Amino acid sequence: MMHTEPRAMTSEMRLYDRRKRRLYINAAERARFIAAARGADPHVGSFCMVLLHTGCRISEALELTPASLQLRARVISFRTLKKRHRHEMREVPIPAVLADLLAATHGIGGAGTPSGEPLWRHRGRALNRSTGYRWIKAVMAEAGIEGAQASPKGLRHGYGVHAIRRSVPLNMLSKWMGHAALSTTAIYTNASGREEQEIAERMWD
Repeated sequence: MMHTEPRAMTSEMRLYDRRKRRLYINAAERARFIAAARGADPHVGSFCMVLLHTGCRISEALELTPASLQLRARVISFRTLKKRHRHEMREVPIPAVLADLLAATHGIGGAGTPSGEPLWRHRGRALNRSTGYRWIKAVMAEAGIEGAQASPKGLRHGYGVHAIRRSVPLNMLSKWMGHAALSTTAIYTNASGREEQEIAERMWD
């Protein structure tokens, strides 16, 4: 039986599900996830770090090839899958640490993955969604992250919350995440707990 994501995680319109479970990784979980990804198999780690640092959908990551990467410019080009009827691409900036990781892991610019081949493979075939999901879950478990947020969607929502905490303009974040409407991106301004406290503290400086 193919493993699918929990039904509660399919909506992009809320940060908590109907059972009041948080659907995004918080700052502490983000740090633990990064540490666990660094200790994982390099291909597993690079897959995890792409989702963490770009907020992409898991299916969008699976489509990536070396041709999708502009490592000197530190940009990854994604096809926005929520807009399949319009071949719409978006460029998402990435940190130097991720550019270096992708170059080293996949041999970009050398005798690594051919430009048209998928970045990630498993057992001789292109990585599929089910296996990619299991990779993320395994690193989440290693990081001690449990609950509704322990999933690829938890990374995507966590990216949105993290960007708001770092004062990224809403219109820019919307572009990076491939949202069709700014109102979708605006859910990340509803971040609560420690994240909301950090946002509020900017008023008190």
